[in-house]
Amino acid sequence: MSIQPRPYVVLCGGLGGSRFVDALARAAGPDRVTAIVNVGDDVEILGLHVSPDLDTVLYTLAGLLDEERGWGIRDETTNALELAGRLGGETWFTLGDRDIGLHLVRSRLLREGVPLSEATRRLAERLGVEVQLLPASDDPVRTFLTTPAGELDFQTWFVARRHADPVTALRYEGAEAARPAPAVLEAIEVAEVVFLAPSNPFVSIGPILAVPGIAEALGGKRVVAVSPLVGGKAVRGPAAEMLVTLGHEPGVRGLAQVYDGVATDLLVDPADAGELPGALVAPIVMVAPESRAEVGRAVLEAVR
Repeated sequence: MSIQPRPYVVLCGGLGGSRFVDALARAAGPDRVTAIVNVGDDVEILGLHVSPDLDTVLYTLAGLLDEERGWGIRDETTNALELAGRLGGETWFTLGDRDIGLHLVRSRLLREGVPLSEATRRLAERLGVEVQLLPASDDPVRTFLTTPAGELDFQTWFVARRHADPVTALRYEGAEAARPAPAVLEAIEVAEVVFLAPSNPFVSIGPILAVPGIAEALGGKRVVAVSPLVGGKAVRGPAAEMLVTLGHEPGVRGLAQVYDGVATDLLVDPADAGELPGALVAPIVMVAPESRAEVGRAVLEAVR
């Protein structure tokens, strides 16, 4: 897979990552942005390959995301899942009817031997998404978390148990044998700025950096880590609690510890500016789609 040089690369996962990619695309133009997306959350449900982070970014950029829930397609129905449950199928992981349509097409392509990166390119093209979407790897990488309840795979911990279990360690199964997906290293090489999205640093960014070659490719680049915290608290999700249970200082100081040696800059919301002298500052709350272009412009101004 070849790429056209794009000045902005975003390593991302989850809702915060998808919103940040959307903000940059609105501000700079979608043809100037590449998103390298976490696959550590991928899971097989009812025989279908589900890539939740890729899907959230894809749905956000295509204007399909259920912004209120923060996942899936808006105005969705779940008739297929309800019938699957009556027939003895698993229903703990919600799949909407139109969402299943995407998973059916992706799963068929993967069974035919099409790599995840190429399947993602085709899906994005058919949904009119111009941002270049790249999975971090075509190889399986899966996040496992150590908790008082034992080691849990990501989706069991996050969805089935609602991320209530404190996390004391993580591992990324398969990462050591994985290779970056085609065009990932090239995209980083030609980028002017690489952003680490305001995603959870442990379960969204960590699995990407664990793929051999990706962290190394960041050496010598301008790497700006965008905080997922505002006022010391995560806009959404367990990032703030995980900083503490994994042995870091709370708030953006702990985030700086996590990204030490990886990021050249940390960008924080004005609410946290006093906590970390020397950090770049820009408003990063972008829950409402109509606010994202403004946030994207502010971020780009801050990194100039």
